[in-house]
Order: sequence, then C-alpha cells, then structure tokens
Amino acid sequence: MSKGLFLGKFMPPHNGHLFVCDVALRYVDELTVLVCSHDAEPIDGNLRTAWMRECLNKFNCNIVHMHRDIPQEPKDHPDFWQIWKNTIFELHPEPLDFIFGSEEYVQKLAKVMEAKPFIVDLDRQIIPVSGTAIRGNPIRNWDYIPPPVRSYLRKRVTLLGAESTGKSTLSKSLAEYFKTKAIPEYGRDYDALYKQGSNWGEEDFIMIAKGHFALAQAIEAHASSTVVEDTDLLQTVVWSEALLSEAPKNLVDLLHDTARPDLYLLLSPEMEWKDDGTRYHSSEEERKWFHSRLRHWLNVTGAEWEEISGSTWEYREQNAKSVISNAFSLG
Repeated sequence: MSKGLFLGKFMPPHNGHLFVCDVALRYVDELTVLVCSHDAEPIDGNLRTAWMRECLNKFNCNIVHMHRDIPQEPKDHPDFWQIWKNTIFELHPEPLDFIFGSEEYVQKLAKVMEAKPFIVDLDRQIIPVSGTAIRGNPIRNWDYIPPPVRSYLRKRVTLLGAESTGKSTLSKSLAEYFKTKAIPEYGRDYDALYKQGSNWGEEDFIMIAKGHFALAQAIEAHASSTVVEDTDLLQTVVWSEALLSEAPKNLVDLLHDTARPDLYLLLSPEMEWKDDGTRYHSSEEERKWFHSRLRHWLNVTGAEWEEISGSTWEYREQNAKSVISNAFSLG
C-alpha cells in the first residue's frame, strides 16, 4: 500500500491545497495531511485542522495536527531538516513513499524522508492563489476559499437606526448591489406575531435575540463574501430600553459576549417619518433619543462603526455603498 504525505500551515486552507490533495489521493492508497502550527500565528491551528477534516472527509485521508515550537525555515536552525524528519516520523512512523506539495522544498523534504517528491502546480497556474493572498484580501480571492473556511472570513455589515431611517430598504439594496444576501429584522416579525405593540417583557427580547441569531446564521451560509444585516442584538438592547425603561442584565451580558459585526452603519434620524402601521416612535425627540442610545452602545462595546446621514434616500444609499467598498476593498 503506497503512502503519501502533504504538510503545510493551511492558513487558511484554500482550493490550491485541496487540489494537491485531490491529485495525491488519486496517486497513493493513503494520504496523511499534516497541519503544522505554532503559537505565533494569526489563525488557530485547531481551527485549521477542523477545516481540513471537513474538506477532506475521505476514508483514505488522515488529517493530523502538529502543534510544535520548532524551526520554520532552514536558516532558523543548523539541524532544521533533522528536526523535521524526527517530528514527522514521530507522528507518522510508517515509511513514506511520496511527499506532495506545491513548493520547491518538497524535493529536499522528500530526500530527507527517503521518499519521492511529487510537486503539484508549482507556478500556481491551475489554482492561482496562496494563503498569503487570502489573508491579505479574502474578498478578492473568495472563489478559491472552500465553504468551511468562508464563514470565518466573511464580512458582516449591520445597519442600525431609529424607526423610519431606511434600514430595511437599504439592507436589501446593498445586498443586491454587492450580490449577496440580506438578513431581515426578526424583531419586526416577532412583534407582529406575538405582541402587536403591547405587553412587552424581558423574555420577549431574549427570544428576539435568539431568533435573529438563528436566522442570521442560516442566511449567512448562503451569502457571498459580505453579508448585510438589518439590525442585530445591539438594536434589540436599545428597544428593550425604550419599551421596558431599562435593558435586562441578561440581554446586556449577551451583547458583550456575542461576536460583533465587522462594521456597523448607524443611520441618522433626519429622514422623513413614515408610518407603516408597526412603528412606535414618531416624534423627533424620541428618534433622537433612540439614535443617541445606539451611539452609546456602539461606543461601550468598542464596535467599528460609521454614521450614514443625509435627508434623501439616494444620498444615503451612495454613502453606504462607498463606506462598505472602502472598508472591505470591494471597489
């Protein structure tokens, strides 16, 4: 039975890595993929290993995580190759027939391991991507990122604002412009189904938070490199303040423990008020209060945010497109 080895950092895994594995699995009977990591790296090694296991769920492919503080380049230590040989044999004691990879060092490593080199797509002509390129700009390299990795790299933009500031309309417009999905506001549906504008309690806002999170997670899986969200937990906290006079501690704790979007867009309240039959706060004073509370929680949580102002829809839409494009290099 022929055995092969493919090692790398896979930071993150991309389609070039999977192409090497595809070739290797067609050539040898058994392939071991060694995910190498150490502490001083931007993406956790356990996460990278989990991604590779999800991408390569095949009976003749073994994914092994090696987390070691050992030299990373030959110049780092005079016994570099011997250290790596000993480490590999510790994790894979059986003799290896082939060493696979897309780098020139594969030839030297194969010689050290007493195996044969098999270099795949050295010049990156078939799959023109690298881990460095993806880390530098994942959005521009989105087509080369496998699905398990995309959720980690996807950017999320969340719209906040008082009522009648254009959040719902703008989120749909931005999603269409950036060819992605829009996450709707779950709280509006919850109100229509269960509350009809009255008898609010603490548990209602917890239910809204959980419902919106579940909806958002499911929609994100179908989005492109950027997903646009109409409100989130931070807006729910301010709604609880507005309707209960004080935000429940459990809700505030949840806000601090929940991952924040990559960017918030806070819509200012000077847009003309339009009553759609489900809104609560029509006065200028109430809308300014809501806006100020959103600003408060954005600053308390240390979120990244930009304010989108202007009294016309066209100006806001163009401003939002520009901010998002500049923030995520989408231009």
